[in-house]
Amino acid sequence: MSLTKYGPFVNLDRFLDDAFLTPSRRYGWDMAVDVFEAKDQVTVKMSLPGINPDELNLSIEEDLLSISGERQEEHEVNDKEYYSKEIRRGSFSRVVELPTAVDAAKAEASYSDGLLCIALPKLPTQARKGVKISVNK
Repeated sequence: MSLTKYGPFVNLDRFLDDAFLTPSRRYGWDMAVDVFEAKDQVTVKMSLPGINPDELNLSIEEDLLSISGERQEEHEVNDKEYYSKEIRRGSFSRVVELPTAVDAAKAEASYSDGLLCIALPKLPTQARKGVKISVNK
């Protein structure tokens, strides 16, 4: 048995970590996303093991990519004795802000070995420029 030095704030760090975790992390969903930009496209990768890709919902509105889906609940059998049950089931949702304007109509998504990969072609520079509006006098 090891001794722990007493201090009035020993559990404060743990409390603060638990209190300020995002809900998805607090309840066991790992919603980490990699977003990177190459010459002509933005790529988004998300680890989603155990998800049926047919039940994933992906949508793009302006500069936001929405990813949602559901991991099906496993039917529990009464004669099992669980020692640990940490794999989360149920629905999830994540919204990712895209770093630049993309052509949503040409977006492609693939799912392999539990990894969702979304390729989003960037819009040409001139398509992203603003439009000058004249004011009538």
